[in-house]
Amino acid sequence: FADIGDIIRGKDLYRGNNKEKENLEKNLKEIFRRIQGKNQSKLDALSLDQVREYWWEENRETVWKAITCNAKGSQYFRPTCNGKEPTKGYCRCNNDQPNDDKPNIDPPTYFDYVPQYLR
Repeated sequence: FADIGDIIRGKDLYRGNNKEKENLEKNLKEIFRRIQGKNQSKLDALSLDQVREYWWEENRETVWKAITCNAKGSQYFRPTCNGKEPTKGYCRCNNDQPNDDKPNIDPPTYFDYVPQYLR
């Protein structure tokens, strides 16, 4: 999750294939230019880096839910530390209500804002 945030915000420290990273960055810049263009009244005064930060802040919860709540059949769900019962079914994504927040419904603190080299 935190690595996705770094990639979106242009702060990923990936040291692998430079060509691949350049292509990804080029595509992301184009995507965020389009987002900025479609939301000029709100985003026009922001730099592209600020638009990326803004988008992540506005959408990080949705990304978290997509990863955790829609991971049917994946390896995301594992046995808990208290026993053999897996965490599957404990997401509660569809039953979250204002003032009745369920555990695991929100992204884990702000770990995605901790610099990569410290994680």
